[in-house]
Amino acid sequence: MSDLSQQINIGKELERKLMDAGISSFAELKNTGSEQAFLRLCASDPNACLNMLCALDGAIAGIRWHDLPAVRKAELKEFHRLLQVPKERHITE
Repeated sequence: MSDLSQQINIGKELERKLMDAGISSFAELKNTGSEQAFLRLCASDPNACLNMLCALDGAIAGIRWHDLPAVRKAELKEFHRLLQVPKERHITE
């Protein structure tokens, strides 16, 4: 197994998802960075959410994601918002 779930904010489920996304250690997560790691998560998990992004960022910083500075939370929220693609409307005849 990896050392990911030994880090703050990362439980067994997020560890599994990170490993499915090709991130197998905390050192690799730190080197990848939270945003890029989240992009990789999104590619393998369509349900990846803002909380996961914040959890990754907090883990890298060594703090609970709830304790991230407000400015950083706002940056992450904006990053996440920019990734959201509006659902196309289907026109029926």
